Amino acid sequence: MAQYSTQEDRYLHNNTKVFEVVMLSDKDGNVINTFGSASNIPIAAGQVEGYSHINKFGHTGADINGTTTIWDGSNGVYTWPTAAGVVAVASSSQSGETVVVEGLDVNYNIISEETTIGGTTTAEFYRIYRAYMTGDQNENDVTFSIGGTSYAIILADNGQTLMTTYTVPAGKTAYLMQLTCTMDKANAPVYFRLMARPVDNGTAFNIKSQLGSQGGNPVNFEYAVPLRFPEKTDIKVDVITQGAVGCGATYDLILVDNV
Repeated sequence: MAQYSTQEDRYLHNNTKVFEVVMLSDKDGNVINTFGSASNIPIAAGQVEGYSHINKFGHTGADINGTTTIWDGSNGVYTWPTAAGVVAVASSSQSGETVVVEGLDVNYNIISEETTIGGTTTAEFYRIYRAYMTGDQNENDVTFSIGGTSYAIILADNGQTLMTTYTVPAGKTAYLMQLTCTMDKANAPVYFRLMARPVDNGTAFNIKSQLGSQGGNPVNFEYAVPLRFPEKTDIKVDVITQGAVGCGATYDLILVDNV
């Protein structure tokens, strides 16, 4: 490419000086005008075509002892839907308040729908990976069920789900940048397990990382080379504890459109 010297106010073309040109660009050659972690700001702003970002964060919502997936249910390892269906939204003391359900349809395409507590969605969801209130605050737990099984919960007063489960949408590849895990007590050793299941893997999840902690210390791991997850891969964070403790986790994915 042409090189221009701002000091000499001219293009360099006589090969008397050599300049190293370093740029960051997207897959189509569009230059991103920042470096390091700041280079992700245009992605978050939606300014880089073909790239997007999702931040997943979850918490068990209560003390757990044993093995569980980190999500609001904290009732053991998360059960994934096996068929698409409309989402029924329920709460013990509220009805009519608006909520938004986010997830994937049976073809793994991204869908989002606003509905009300006490009602159902019109679209059929195959995965739910986030739900949040848009009206009044939820005074009690709000459950999101398909076929009578709860796949998401907004705990009382949270206003949004806390779930580390996620599925990569069709036509996209996910790159995991970092994983942070926490516990709220120092009385037990804890093991955090990042798990992934490609769509052609049957029911088997494969472990991608195991991080241990004791004494209540948080664990943070940044991937110098991001982990790559193809489309339709299920991702979750499980935790194994040897004492009653509440656990949380968060991770960041950059989604890139497949070409």
